[in-house]
Amino acid sequence: MDIFEIIRSRRSIRRFTEEPVPDEIIDRIIEAGAWAPSGLNNQPWKFAVIKDGDLKKKLAGLTHYSGTVSGANALIAVFLDHSLSYDRTKDTQAIGACIQNMLLFIHSIGLGAVWLGQILANRDRVQDLLECPEDFELMAVIALGYPASKGGEGKRREPAQSVFFRK
Repeated sequence: MDIFEIIRSRRSIRRFTEEPVPDEIIDRIIEAGAWAPSGLNNQPWKFAVIKDGDLKKKLAGLTHYSGTVSGANALIAVFLDHSLSYDRTKDTQAIGACIQNMLLFIHSIGLGAVWLGQILANRDRVQDLLECPEDFELMAVIALGYPASKGGEGKRREPAQSVFFRK
């Protein structure tokens, strides 16, 4: 698949099989994220990988998407490390690019994933469960695994509907 087809065909996957995702693949996913651009190349991201069933259940209790969290083979929590930060806007954009890299790579190798943001409503409790350093701020959790079903059809506006200025 070429990159444009990967971008167009990626969908949020919320149901997974029980087949385990090897640590080597998770490391490659994190490496894909780490190749995202960041201002001054500060690479302000840190990651927590969660596979433990009991910990996943505790995290599942902190979001409306408990079935997705508990059913995922693995979770990757993505943090902004404030000790590496120099500009909040640029650093949060870098984290978004990091997460997108991870999602595109996950899709390209036949896995499925979803970017979970609602869990941020309980950011402090998640950070306590994961024993995070004080400088870390939870930005998202990625639930991933082998897809139990395909994602739906995607739909986007035409570029002309989104471009408001062109000269």
